[in-house]
Amino acid sequence: MAKDKLSPGMQQYLDIKKDYPDAFLLFRMGDFYELFYEDAVKAAQILEISLTSRNKNADNPIPMAGVPYHSAQQYIDVLVEMGYKVAIAEQMEDPKQAVGVVKREVVQVITPGTAVDSSKPDSANNFLVAIDSDGKALGLAYMDLSTGEFFSTILSDFSSLRSEILNLKAREIVVGYDLSETEQHHLVKQLNLLLSFEKDRYEDVHLVDQTLTDLEISAAEKLLQYVHTTQKRELSHLQKLVHYDIKDYLQMSYTTKSSLDLLENARTGKKHGSLYWLLDETKTAMGMRLLRQWIDRPLVNQEQIDERQNIVQVFLDHFFERSDLTDSLKGVYDIERLASRVSFGKANPKDLLQLGQTLSQVPKIKAILESFASPYLDKLVKDIDTLPELESLIRSAIDPEAPAVITDGSIIRTGFDETLDKYRKVMREGTSWIAEIEAKERAASGIANLKIDYNKKDGYYFHVTNSNLSLVPDYFFRKATLKNSERFGTAELAKIEGEMLEAREESANLEYDIFMRVRGQVERYITRLQDLAKAISTVDVLQSLAVVAENNHYVRPRFNQQKEIYIEKGRHAVVEKVMGTQEYIPNTITFDEQTTIQLITGPNMSGKSTYMRQLALTVIMAQMGSYVAAEAVNLPVFDAIFTRIGAADDLISGQSTFMVEMMEANQAIKRASQQSLILFDELGRGTATYDGMALAQSIIEYIHDHIGAKTMFATHYHELTTLSTTLTQLVNVHVATLEKGGDVTFLHKIAEGPADKSYGIHVAKIAGLPKSLLQRADSILTRLESGAAKLQLLPEVDSSVVEETPVNNEEPKVEQLNFFADDTANQEVIEALRKVNLMNLTPMQAMNVIYELKNML
Repeated sequence: MAKDKLSPGMQQYLDIKKDYPDAFLLFRMGDFYELFYEDAVKAAQILEISLTSRNKNADNPIPMAGVPYHSAQQYIDVLVEMGYKVAIAEQMEDPKQAVGVVKREVVQVITPGTAVDSSKPDSANNFLVAIDSDGKALGLAYMDLSTGEFFSTILSDFSSLRSEILNLKAREIVVGYDLSETEQHHLVKQLNLLLSFEKDRYEDVHLVDQTLTDLEISAAEKLLQYVHTTQKRELSHLQKLVHYDIKDYLQMSYTTKSSLDLLENARTGKKHGSLYWLLDETKTAMGMRLLRQWIDRPLVNQEQIDERQNIVQVFLDHFFERSDLTDSLKGVYDIERLASRVSFGKANPKDLLQLGQTLSQVPKIKAILESFASPYLDKLVKDIDTLPELESLIRSAIDPEAPAVITDGSIIRTGFDETLDKYRKVMREGTSWIAEIEAKERAASGIANLKIDYNKKDGYYFHVTNSNLSLVPDYFFRKATLKNSERFGTAELAKIEGEMLEAREESANLEYDIFMRVRGQVERYITRLQDLAKAISTVDVLQSLAVVAENNHYVRPRFNQQKEIYIEKGRHAVVEKVMGTQEYIPNTITFDEQTTIQLITGPNMSGKSTYMRQLALTVIMAQMGSYVAAEAVNLPVFDAIFTRIGAADDLISGQSTFMVEMMEANQAIKRASQQSLILFDELGRGTATYDGMALAQSIIEYIHDHIGAKTMFATHYHELTTLSTTLTQLVNVHVATLEKGGDVTFLHKIAEGPADKSYGIHVAKIAGLPKSLLQRADSILTRLESGAAKLQLLPEVDSSVVEETPVNNEEPKVEQLNFFADDTANQEVIEALRKVNLMNLTPMQAMNVIYELKNML
């Protein structure tokens, strides 16, 4: 249809749509939100709703689809979940009173990062991230609109930025600078993020803080600008911007957290089988969010760790008081999100009732904490603000049976407002007044079946059939004539009707006004409510850690300054929990002050990876303030954990397993310090054997000589075990096995020294490969092991003393060893060589024999 033939309503739609080209525009028309043109076609397909058209008989009918306004949220959720934006255009005036086209405006734009209302509420945070750059560093700011949390930091490079975005699980990024093609590819193609570009800044006085850099402030102000542009309202629940530095917490990349199954099981994507699942005995949605944050960001400040551990110990020492505390938390609703709903102007009577119920529990929670009589709880007790005046306001104002809808009445409690009570009395007693008038007039007129009825057109009236018209009193006045009857009114009835209609109408308006007034009063308490939420969620997480520690017989970890690791009979806490009734085989882990690297050898499936993860998980639990799965633990405080555990190709970005291995190894080598923990599992096996072993050896030597981080290095390259003779801070350990009658049992116990072989064929046997195939493999292995070509390690050479290669074609001279030059001196070597049974040596043992013989010479 040509533009000049468009109806005024459609022209209004196009004018609004022009400002929101990247969003689905939901255009309110009566009881529906309508979509038109491409929005309609696309939404009909995504939402599986009917696609119709406007002006069907025209040459170019306009595609149209719609959803009922009262159930629109579920459709909005689907679109936002898929990464789209949705603009809501509401009617801004009563259609009955409008002159011409009803005025409409977009009142909110809902995006993946700004969604706060959902038909399926989730307790997890939904972070919206903004990034900015000055060409040297990157500023990152993020907030959760549903809770008001607001943070910022500075990052040195794009790799760190990418990892932080992944850790935050952000789905939308506000970009404040010109991205390179590579950066855009990383964010859009690899991470599947929605990019929203924002160059303007929303200058806010509460961002002026001496600890904030200009770059942080720029990122934060662009984030605020985007939020105000999309939400179109002032948001009183946004908290003060808090600076953090990634080095203030135990640093872990997203890949490390994923490989350790911290917040979800990496294989299933579910909570079950994760550290979060193990530790979650929280009773509130706020506590669940805070627990996730503690797991995501363990501490590096020992004093702060001790504070948490001390409170967990108090809770463990007072079983009955802790049980009462746990029960009292069950009646606590999500204060943070209730406060944000008040700020958004979306809080309904049910929300305020939940808030009131929560506040009624707070004095009990505070009293129980005081009953512990522990100085470690003093700060928490002080931080719990009971807000009695707010609880009293809600209790006295909101009817306990109030509906969720604020326009249906029955919201305000009787006794709260005198005028409202009068209106209610009129409505309540008006019915009996009508009945009294009806009975009085029936007796006075003699009309036996005289009754009073009501409809919207005529109001209250006397219904009189034609046969009784002669009995109608003079003071009755006619209101309507029907075929077989007539309708009459009286001055008395009209007066009662007027009072009742006024009461009904004014009562609804007054209730709405009172509720809005009460909600406005609640808004004044938002900051105090947010502080209360922080205190209660902290209490919730700490009691959760105490419950988990008690149920699973965990111990309090100790910390040392000597860089010593001692974990007596430690367990992998999550694996132990998943195993249930099966007995978990514990392992003791020790690193003295001089030991930097444990080189772990042993067969697949024997438990090397679990052993390594056990250490990482113990460190994370300890530094977040939790007790740990062991009989005794003493650790240094680590500043970072770097891992390469497992092998999964990054197909999305086109990177092979080996490339990912090398990238993660590079991150560890570049960023690790002496206070870090490095876990490398089978590094180097993604390439040829010589390549892989050469890289593995050089990486081990580099960590040993230049970094000094505590390191576990699991490998199948048995040749590497001889490094213990040259690297003084490396020790060999292996997974013990029991071999009997050709069958191998993996004991899942770590023992000192290197493994004697790989047992790969035994693992293949357990996997069920055909017997003939296994026999053939065994035959090939025997021939390879007896072959002449053997891999051997080269000692580390100081490049400063390497002799230059001769420039002519002469072969370099090699010193000839004459075994028999001095029979007396070499007799010991000859006797040792004669005793060697070559047919029973493994390649590793053969290399060790040669090494010893060389030393003897």
